[in-house]
Amino acid sequence: MSGLVIWITGLPGSGKSTIADGIKERFPDFIILRMDDLRKIVTPEPTYSEQERELVYRVIVYTAKTISELGRNVIIDATGNMRRWRELARHLIPRFAEIYLKCPIKTCTEREISRKETHGAPKGIYEKGMAGWPVPGVQVPYEEPLNPELIIETDNASIEEALSVICDFLSSFIRT
Repeated sequence: MSGLVIWITGLPGSGKSTIADGIKERFPDFIILRMDDLRKIVTPEPTYSEQERELVYRVIVYTAKTISELGRNVIIDATGNMRRWRELARHLIPRFAEIYLKCPIKTCTEREISRKETHGAPKGIYEKGMAGWPVPGVQVPYEEPLNPELIIETDNASIEEALSVICDFLSSFIRT
């Protein structure tokens, strides 16, 4: 049977990596694919162009699909600012779920400025966005999911509350 692939999507600073780590602690068999780590290998000097984004998001979808075909569960920890990439994963991966960490950009910006651990993400991303870099939600669009399996408002829920909801969902999804 194919493994489950969950894509945790949301703006930078919405809590994707923290939530991915929390899920991994509770479900150790999950493999986390982090876009920030993948990008360091595929595009070591990223330009964040549309062409480059298209490439790296297709690579992460393909990688998740391949791992799930081996029967392993996967977490995609990636903004995935364009809906088409998440829909590609939904189309190609039989057991797929999208978890949207919804958070106002103001809160994401404050978190990004104050966080000590970036989980490999570039530092000062919103500052760079204000200076013209192609940052989702600032200079490039973030297309919210239309029908995610879960929406967690991370500005209103603690990490533990969010993980509780997600883990309850995953427990029922994994059994099916």
